[in-house]
Parts: sequence; C-alpha cells; structure tokens
Amino acid sequence: QVQLVESGGGLVQAGGSLRLSCAASGRAFSSYTMGWFRRAPGKEREFVAAIIWSGTSTHYADSVKGRFTISRDNAKNTVYLQMSSLKPEDTAGYYCAAVPLRWTDQDDARRYDYWGQGTQVTVSS
Repeated sequence: QVQLVESGGGLVQAGGSLRLSCAASGRAFSSYTMGWFRRAPGKEREFVAAIIWSGTSTHYADSVKGRFTISRDNAKNTVYLQMSSLKPEDTAGYYCAAVPLRWTDQDDARRYDYWGQGTQVTVSS
C-alpha cells in the first residue's frame, strides 16, 4: 500500500503564493501518476492538477491553469503543487492522490487508488 501525506497548507492573502507537498511511501513512486484534488465546503471534489510518472506530461484544471504548477521529485518520493495568484475561491482542502501507470483520465478522482488526508488552504480577502 501507499501512504500519502500532504503539507504546506495555511493562510494566505489573495494574490499570494503557497507550495504544497505530498510525500509518498512505497517503493514504486516513480511509476505512479500523481494528482491534486480539492474540495471546498458546499462544493464537489474538483480536479486541480496531475503529473505522470516520468514528469514529462502535466494536466491542469482550467480554473488553475497559468497559476498553479505541479512537479515531482522521484528521488524524494514527493510531488509538489506551487500555487500563485491565489484567489478566495481557491480556499479548500487539498488532497494528493496516486495511481500506478495511468496516462488517461487523470482528472477523474475515481481512477486514483491512494489518497492523503489533505491540507487546508485558506485565501483571505
């Protein structure tokens, strides 16, 4: 099994930046597609970004494209979400997820096998 632990959430003013990290256990991290999802109160879970195992392909939700960047460091078993130009509507719990060897439907939460506990991002103003 894979354990995922998110960190880096917090409070930030609109227009500010945060970087989230997701540290993964397991011996096959480099073979996993990794995704970030978020859920705000009263809203459904929303896809944010995904990156395939090689790191050569990324996918972003339209709502964050141009503002967020997903990356991974396979040597550290860690995936990152760099968030800039944050907006109040970005306020949500952010979750990372993992699925082995997936190159399609990366925006579909149902395709992911492993999930972290989440980290809260709150954007004021």
